[in-house]
Amino acid sequence: MTTPLMNEQTYQDQLNHKINRITAQFAPFNPPALEVYPSPISHFRMRAEFRIWHTDDDMFYAMFERNESGKKTVIRIDDFATASLQINELMPILLAELKASKTLSERIFEIHFLNTLKGEMLVSLIYHKKLDNIWQGLAKNLSDKLGIIIIGRSRGQKIVLSEDFVTEQMVVNIKGEQTQFLYQQVESGFSQPNAIVCQSMLNFACDVADAISSNQNNQNQQQDLLELYCGNGNFTLPLSCYFRQVLATELAKSSVNSAKWAIDKNNIQNIAIARLSAEEFSQAYNAERQFRRLIEADIDIQSYDFNTVFVDPPRAGIDDETLKILMSFDHIIYISCNPDTLFDNLQFLNRTHEIKRFAMFDQFPYTHHIESGVWLSKRW
Repeated sequence: MTTPLMNEQTYQDQLNHKINRITAQFAPFNPPALEVYPSPISHFRMRAEFRIWHTDDDMFYAMFERNESGKKTVIRIDDFATASLQINELMPILLAELKASKTLSERIFEIHFLNTLKGEMLVSLIYHKKLDNIWQGLAKNLSDKLGIIIIGRSRGQKIVLSEDFVTEQMVVNIKGEQTQFLYQQVESGFSQPNAIVCQSMLNFACDVADAISSNQNNQNQQQDLLELYCGNGNFTLPLSCYFRQVLATELAKSSVNSAKWAIDKNNIQNIAIARLSAEEFSQAYNAERQFRRLIEADIDIQSYDFNTVFVDPPRAGIDDETLKILMSFDHIIYISCNPDTLFDNLQFLNRTHEIKRFAMFDQFPYTHHIESGVWLSKRW
């Protein structure tokens, strides 16, 4: 792939195209005016992955571009305006250090960068050879010299020199105060690639939760939040400030561990994590099946007084049985990475809920991908 032309006009043109597309698509639901949260024009991605291309006397970062016939062409990458400034600054320095060492450069074929707003950097060096103690010693020296976390990978090997994660720091407006939340982002795990837009998403969700919570307080009845697909706790932590209790579900063990790390690191007391898929939660919620994982975690779903559910599902959207459960909630905050499955799900949810707020987050500039958010309130 080639880096797109990045200037204010190009960015605004692609953003307008997305705005027009999503506005037209969701017009049948008669939503309120679309709220648009733009991205920085360049240097917005906190993750980047490159192939390392070797020639007789050199090696360089590379990506591949396919022509109309499907043939791949190697594109040399010396800088990458899509990636964060810190990744761009590190790229030539790291490459020079690797070139200076035969052990570190020999048969390396990929480098992955993971950066955070907090300034931490994790680099995965991936090889077509077995990594030995000599490699480990040299990589440790390089890690210390550059002030980065390095992980070595080859077939059947993962060498962690210190940690296998970086710490992210998000700033969110909580009840009028700028509040910091720390997160664990594990190497090769999922994290939102555009951290600036991620903060916009968090602020949108919390603004909605604040409106819901204000209504609860007027009724002197603070209720509970259910979150499905919680990942590493990205939304869970700030949303917990607006509810009595939060029950968050996630199936992937690594994500559950990261969410628990974040809960402990931020000293939050009102969140419980259940390792369940959305489908399994439906079974537990409807008392169709008992789960040992809930018993061992001392979680009694029936003890919660839910009025709000937050969902950030995968691209496939939400299954029918889970949608039926969502219909019983007073409020639904739905973040979507696929407008087509969101549209399909809203055809179901529109029977019982109306859209109170409608947002688009430009998480993936210069691509066709659209991240969106809706606040659905029950029709009375």
